Formats: sequence, C-alpha cells, structure tokens
Amino acid sequence: MQVLQVQIEVRPDPAEVGRARRWARSRLAGSGIEADEPLAETLVLLVSELVTNAVVHTGCPAVLRLLLPCVPAIPPGTVRVEVADSSARAPRPRQAEGDETNGRGLALVDGLADRWGWQHEGAGKRIWCEVDRCETVATSTATSYEATSYEATAHGGAGFGSAAYEGAAYEGVQAEAV
Repeated sequence: MQVLQVQIEVRPDPAEVGRARRWARSRLAGSGIEADEPLAETLVLLVSELVTNAVVHTGCPAVLRLLLPCVPAIPPGTVRVEVADSSARAPRPRQAEGDETNGRGLALVDGLADRWGWQHEGAGKRIWCEVDRCETVATSTATSYEATSYEATAHGGAGFGSAAYEGAAYEGVQAEAV
C-alpha cells in the first residue's frame, strides 16, 4: 500500500500548536478524512498533544509528520502521527492529580491511539502514534452494503515503530508517496 507523507516544521512557541492543528485538519481532509469524522477529531487531538509536549517540554523546534494511506485504500490502512525534536530527553508519562492542568497528554495519547512509542533519532527523538482506520461490513435483511466506521481504541502501550513506516525521509516540508 502506498503511503502519503506530509510534514511541517514547528517552532518552539505555544502558538504553533494551533497552527499544527489547522495544518493537520487540512491535510487529513485532502486525504479523504473529513473534519467531522471521529477519526479526524481523534487525529487532530493526537497532533495537539504531541506537538504541545514538544513545544512545552523541549523548547526546541520540531517536525510534525503525518503518514496517510493513499486514497482510495482498501483496506483503509493506518494513519501515523510523528513528532521529531532535537531533545534527547525521553518522554515521561505523568499521572495528573485533581485540578492540575498538565500531565495528561501521554495518557490521552495512550487512550486514543492504537499504538504509540518513541525512539532516539540522531541527537534527538521521535514520538509516534498510530490509529487504524477500521472498515466494517453491515448487512440488513433487504440489502448488503459496506459501511466504514472509524474508531480509536485503547490498545495502548509504548513500543517501537511499525516496519511499514521506518526509514521515511525527514528533511523540510514535503509530501511524497512512500
């Protein structure tokens, strides 16, 4: 299956999180994942959390990357979100207490993504998550038809990347079929 890779550089500024969300929405729509679909909402939230972590906790520029199955893709495939930064500091999942406003980001990623993890990349690291686009078949007594449903389920856990996406290019803003 061919994969479209798009990426954008993110400055170490909290205002960049909103720009990253808008950029992700437009790229998802361009790949056939409409803004009002639950899958798009889940992916934009994952982008927001990973970019926020990079911007707030590293103070370094980062690269946000989306790897999208080319449309039309049957089966629908997996969408991967990656954020690479130049900080070698490992991500630390925290348990937020009560009214704390920080400490829930990686817990959200763990709950929304089918898989997530991180790995060292050069002098920095890459944090990634994947959401599987599910296709289900619904039947009625009169007619059979295919209905596609998109869900993010909590399989959770940190681990290492899927071989299908390893070795992708990381320089500049680009879009390419992999």
